[in-house]
Amino acid sequence: MSFFDKWKQTSWDDTRLALYSKTAADVEKALHASVIDHDEFLALISPAAAPYLETMAVKSHQLTRQRFGNTLSLFIPLYLSNLCANECDYCGFSMSNRIRRKILSETEIQAECEAIKAKGYDTILVVTGEHETKVGMAYFRRALSIIKQYFSYVMFEVQPLLEHQYATLNKAGLNGVMVYQETYNALVYARHHLRGQKTDIRWRLETPDRLGAAGIDKIGLGSLIGLADWRVDSAFTALHLEYLRSRYWRSRYSLSFPRLRPCAGGVNPVMPISDKELVQLICAYRLRFHEVEMSLSTREQAAMRDGLFSLGVTAVSAESSTQPGGYSQPADELEQFAIDDTRATTEVATAIRRAGLQPVWRDWLPVW
Repeated sequence: MSFFDKWKQTSWDDTRLALYSKTAADVEKALHASVIDHDEFLALISPAAAPYLETMAVKSHQLTRQRFGNTLSLFIPLYLSNLCANECDYCGFSMSNRIRRKILSETEIQAECEAIKAKGYDTILVVTGEHETKVGMAYFRRALSIIKQYFSYVMFEVQPLLEHQYATLNKAGLNGVMVYQETYNALVYARHHLRGQKTDIRWRLETPDRLGAAGIDKIGLGSLIGLADWRVDSAFTALHLEYLRSRYWRSRYSLSFPRLRPCAGGVNPVMPISDKELVQLICAYRLRFHEVEMSLSTREQAAMRDGLFSLGVTAVSAESSTQPGGYSQPADELEQFAIDDTRATTEVATAIRRAGLQPVWRDWLPVW
């Protein structure tokens, strides 16, 4: 039994119908509930909840401060490689895109770590394209041994691995893994993933199961907003999170909300999410999952990010580069996608303090 089995039993069309049939009465019922179930969560992300955004925002703010205090964590991505063996039409690293490919050497990894450490970070997200032969376990072990000399909390966003491989990296110092499903709609998934290991939707769906079984401290979920109906994808993401929390209770969980961004060979979103709808989604997740961490990347505009600092988000990246070697030797032609908030780390930290919050540079470390 894995989440794949639960996913097969859940109809996309039935979920969509249930979601779009929600009424104002359903939203008010959810807002008055002390504990919100999945059906009430559907009401909060439905169009019927739009007039209740202010109420949702107030409750989300209160719950976030109660659980996380007046803090906001900062992290930064470190791109090690843009080499990829997958054909995904929304990604700048897609194998058919004619961009210069690069894999950082051990010396270059060290230079990147030093450049990032100088900015004050102690939590890092390591990102690569998916290429298991040239950027696989042997490379990950070497890179991790260098990176852990600089940062206490290290997360990966790389190709899905086997359970025993995650367990090996966990013992070597890996703390968290982000694995985004992109979309839970099987037909849409097949349309955008054309070649490579990523065409296997089951392999992708069961990755968080393998992470939980391997004892990874933090597991990150999310769907790429714009590939399909974001409301239905978010309903499935919530269902996935519920399943994982009940089964792998020792792990922490985080949610992300990446919107499609311009990139080489990219596609246009079929159902864009407005800024107000993104606020609605984040608040709905907070009302449903009080203790789950939620992160916001530099894909979003500076003003948008500043407004969300106190409404449910618990971690933000800053001064991000989406290219290998982007901190010590920038080269725009290597980037995965274009970011929007280009402010320096010090500027983002100042904005956080201006919102009445304290920037936190170090993630919580597991005690077991």
